[in-house]
Amino acid sequence: MIRSACRCFVLVSVLTCPAWNAERAKNVILFLGDAGGLSTLHAASIHAYGEPGKLYVQRMASLALSETSSAADWVTDSAAGMTAIVTGVKTKNGVISQTADATLEQDGAPLKTILEYAEEHGLSTGVISNSPMADATPAACYAHASSRKKTGEIFAQILTPRFGNGVDLVLGPGRKAILAATQALSVDLAAELPKKGYYFGDTLASIPATSTRAVVLSDDSDFDIAAATELAIRILSRNKKGFFLMVESDLHTSRIDRGLTRAAKFDRLIQTTAENMHRNTLVMFTADHSFDLRISGRAARGDALFTTFDGKPVPARFVTVPGHHSAEHVLVGAEGPGAERVRGFLSNTDLFHIMMAAYGWTPVEMTESRSPGTVRR
Repeated sequence: MIRSACRCFVLVSVLTCPAWNAERAKNVILFLGDAGGLSTLHAASIHAYGEPGKLYVQRMASLALSETSSAADWVTDSAAGMTAIVTGVKTKNGVISQTADATLEQDGAPLKTILEYAEEHGLSTGVISNSPMADATPAACYAHASSRKKTGEIFAQILTPRFGNGVDLVLGPGRKAILAATQALSVDLAAELPKKGYYFGDTLASIPATSTRAVVLSDDSDFDIAAATELAIRILSRNKKGFFLMVESDLHTSRIDRGLTRAAKFDRLIQTTAENMHRNTLVMFTADHSFDLRISGRAARGDALFTTFDGKPVPARFVTVPGHHSAEHVLVGAEGPGAERVRGFLSNTDLFHIMMAAYGWTPVEMTESRSPGTVRR
């Protein structure tokens, strides 16, 4: 009888203490839909499949809703929104991974990002986007600036990482503006990046097969993030310790045709990636903020959400797109180790802690006083 009771106690203990056997993530892939709020995802499903709820991200194993406010405003921009996601700390709109006391004249304290934690732990890292690579979302992963407009200062920080040897893969558009901004600071990327071990080019196809570090900057506004993601995973997976990868797609529906088409295409990329990755990878999707898009009035099933007038896409009469960021909650979807923490109503800062916990890491400090350029190896 005593032996039976002991067996029951052990069984109950195991069942009620899942942390004992919790599987840790070797890799984390964060998919970020810029402006990809609930209304945009709903419209994208209708646009692509004629029915709601058909997107993969709407059917992931774990789902939650996240609020997106910044430190000073209910409606965030991408700089503050992404900073919260990758550092666990809210900051002011326009600020890149610095504390909320940052001003145009004075830097705030740098906030340590999930990418920097990954570098510190010896993992490989990458950022991919079809927005410029010094823009708010990718920049918040690898740089720290009091203003998202400091393009040259932001991108030049790739050369002076604070942890490890810095982000390994930077793949996306913005070449002309980034080169001009860095040259204005007397930074010659073509000369300096190879010194840091990077291949520097303008196409994915040009990356040498043996490269483990690459910066590819194009001026293609429809940069192929699917091809970039496949290539990045292949390169980053060479690191036996694992990797962190952030992939962004601009889903703003100010151009409704492009926004909804991109949302559906991005969703297919997320599904393909999740299905192809091993079980040791946390795949997570979210948005930095929502965007004003409403389907209202007499909107019949089967009606197109936009039409073409004089060669330009125009929202249907029952669709309104004021063109502003909005404060509504956004979807969080996840699969893989740590996905069980994605549930209920979350803050955007919670997503950082979910990714950290998936790796099995504990944030040491929320801010770091060391100046950019100090490298810890």
